[in-house]
Amino acid sequence: MKHLLFAAGLLCATSAVAADKPQLTVYTYDSFVSDWGPGPQVKEAFEAVCNCELNLVGVEDGAALLSRIRLEGENSDADIVLGLDTNLIAATKQTGLFAPHSINAEFSLPIEWNDETFVPYDWGYFAFVHNKDAAVPGNFRDLAASDTKILIQDPRSSTPGLGLLLWVKSVYGDEAPEIWEGLSDNIVTVTKGWSEAYGLFLEGEADMVLSYTTSPAYHLIAEDDASKAAAAFDEGHYMQVEVAAKLAGTDQPELADQFLEFMTSDTFQSIIPTTNWMYPAITPEGGLPKGFETLHTPEKSLLLGADEAAKMRKEALAEWLGALSQ
Repeated sequence: MKHLLFAAGLLCATSAVAADKPQLTVYTYDSFVSDWGPGPQVKEAFEAVCNCELNLVGVEDGAALLSRIRLEGENSDADIVLGLDTNLIAATKQTGLFAPHSINAEFSLPIEWNDETFVPYDWGYFAFVHNKDAAVPGNFRDLAASDTKILIQDPRSSTPGLGLLLWVKSVYGDEAPEIWEGLSDNIVTVTKGWSEAYGLFLEGEADMVLSYTTSPAYHLIAEDDASKAAAAFDEGHYMQVEVAAKLAGTDQPELADQFLEFMTSDTFQSIIPTTNWMYPAITPEGGLPKGFETLHTPEKSLLLGADEAAKMRKEALAEWLGALSQ
């Protein structure tokens, strides 16, 4: 009995210690918190320095994060939102739910960064990934004229899906509806998020999947498989910069600031390349992993400013829905 009482007392004491630790809740996308994503390593590394509990909550894909935050408003449990991108910054700021940061870091981005609310943590180029032995088109017009089957993501829930809309719109302008009409019979399915689409591609459900120029690095480095490549489009490739920000209503403002600072550390940035399979926002001291030098670097990069992307988003979405509903 004494042993049982001692064990019960020890359990209560351990629980009390755990309960004393503050909790930081971060909303992010599902692939970030997956076993093979950055989440587990980020959680372990941050908890080692914060004396806190890091609670990572997966919310489908990036664009779904904004919908979740809008729905919850000031009652959100989130302290940090991680996984939005430049295409959503303007709409996110309009919610009035986010607070400025105090980060002062030298980013390794291909663009200048001076946003007072959002902190970048990685970036990349959208691309269609395919098996190297497949014949693939070199631009959207040729893709629409081909029999190539593709998998894409829904722009209403997925940041790659939204990036694709703005990619097509920025290249073709008023001709974008024509391109989407041509692409409509190439599309096998539209998934809510990136993970589902990429999984279907690996199962052989389509010839190409909307992903990133960095995606083949996963197969090369993690699987020793050099069979995947990113299709090089002569029209250029649309860029994505992923960001995080703290909620103005957080009850852990100092801890939230500490996490944003941690995001710019060499520890966090070294985790990104081989877990999120993107370019880090700050190049780690040891450089990029071996294999990244084999990746396609677009000769022309495309990126709309935050305000311009917000203005173009509604029109581009209407054109996409109209073409796919026919």
